Amino acid sequence: MRWTLKPKPDSDKVKHLASQLKVDELIAALLVQRGIETFEQAREFFRPGLNDLHDPYMMKDMDKAVLRIESAIANGENILVFGDYDVDGTTAVSLVSSYLKSYYPNVATYIPDRYDEGYGVSYKGIDYADDNGISLIIALDCGIKSIDHVAYANERDIDFIICDHHRPGETLPDAFAILDPKREDCNYPYDELCGCGIGFKLVQALAERNGQTMDDLMVYLDLVATAIAADIVPMTGENRILAKFGLEVINKNPRPGIKALIQNVKKKELTITDVVFIIAPRINAAGRIKHGNEAVSLLTEYDLDQAEQFASEIEKHNSDRKDLDKQITYEALEQIQKNNEQQGYTTVVYSENWHKGVIGIVASRLIETYYRPTIVFTKSGDKLAASARSVKDFDIYNALEASSEHLEQFGGHMYAAGMTIKEENYQNFKEAFEKVVSETIHPDLLTPEISIDTEINLTDINEKLMRLLHQFEPFGPQNMTPVFVSKNLKDTGYAKQIGHGEEHLKLFVKQNNSEGFGAIGFGLGKKIASVKNQQPFDAVYCIDENEFNGTVSIQLRLKDLKA
Repeated sequence: MRWTLKPKPDSDKVKHLASQLKVDELIAALLVQRGIETFEQAREFFRPGLNDLHDPYMMKDMDKAVLRIESAIANGENILVFGDYDVDGTTAVSLVSSYLKSYYPNVATYIPDRYDEGYGVSYKGIDYADDNGISLIIALDCGIKSIDHVAYANERDIDFIICDHHRPGETLPDAFAILDPKREDCNYPYDELCGCGIGFKLVQALAERNGQTMDDLMVYLDLVATAIAADIVPMTGENRILAKFGLEVINKNPRPGIKALIQNVKKKELTITDVVFIIAPRINAAGRIKHGNEAVSLLTEYDLDQAEQFASEIEKHNSDRKDLDKQITYEALEQIQKNNEQQGYTTVVYSENWHKGVIGIVASRLIETYYRPTIVFTKSGDKLAASARSVKDFDIYNALEASSEHLEQFGGHMYAAGMTIKEENYQNFKEAFEKVVSETIHPDLLTPEISIDTEINLTDINEKLMRLLHQFEPFGPQNMTPVFVSKNLKDTGYAKQIGHGEEHLKLFVKQNNSEGFGAIGFGLGKKIASVKNQQPFDAVYCIDENEFNGTVSIQLRLKDLKA
């Protein structure tokens, strides 16, 4: 692991903010590192409010989208709410369809089959609309590159409203309205919303016309928070506001579908991390193993007993998903070794038998072993389909764009993408992608980095600091859990390996004559030799809480340590 200490923020700014807020300079420095330099910015950060959300009509084409939907309702048209099969897509479809159905009955939903239709707007979906007399499709979390599909729909007198958050290509589809803050001609103040977030802005605009307030829309925020967490978008601006209030809904009054997913969780209060690791994988499992429609059925079900039945089915899918990704990861690692590709700049692997639903997870798993941009291919019809994942600070989308002469289509973000390719082009693409990455990636990016906010002493850690750090939540990209480094620590003799295969490390640490703290290092079991016999060591960690027998205590969650 590469330890990188963030640059110290401007000391004058830190002192000024500490004085204004009446907090320690440690807290002020953490805020300045996050771009929070004034009292008003700190107020918005610590006390985000729904009234801080932007006017949805600031988004390009929002007025056109709302008027088209109102026209469809006035004329009794049939509306199809279409979305991708992942968490962002299925939550977006659940949100927009359930809102429209609350006052208009002629609304249907459509999630493309991951295997039969693939990602994004599909011809089969448009044919479904045509066959069922549907004249308006609202596409969520997809569509920004669907030029040919939208043209196909226009030939059939079907209008498209596209609500997407992916990067547009050079040419936009000829849709009736396109809501995407990443459009160059869109001046909306925040361009990091997820697909469900764009859907929520559409609902917010419709609600305004319907004389409704944010109080009427609170019930939808559990869906938005789930999508924000799952899609790993920056936890800043509107995302942070929506995630905060959505988490409150999840913890206090979730919809029956989410309640059914979390009712066996023993925690009193779920965090964004819990949403990422408990709720999101289960919603995703429906689209990965069976069909995304099951996720929409779960999330739009208002009867708890029925929701529990749906959740039980999805739990089985999630168990199957875990088995699949474990097996495929093993096979992919074997393929890398067999091909002597351990030392490359990229990982590109392929097997026609791998389950398309889990290749994205497998790509992430492979990065844990070989830390480099990774693409996992499998057979999909007469072509190959793939999921790509990147490493910190490397833009895999740009690398794909530079290798795109070998691809049929691709789309995605800086850190994750999907693509299709003709089988005969696989080897050429693999070589081209390796070449592009080798020429553009900085060597440092091939070593996992721990980014450290600041160095502190154990004497700085107390209940007041813990309370203030809680107020930094919800955490996520660009507002990560603060990471600290402390030097010359010693274990008091308590050190032991725990867990299956003794892979984790449990300590009780002190620094000079400081108060001692329990510490847990997941995956650090092999480092026990570095802390034995009261050897001094440096540690990188987050400050956490541990609850045991009803007692809550401060605990250090170790990320790495060095003798």
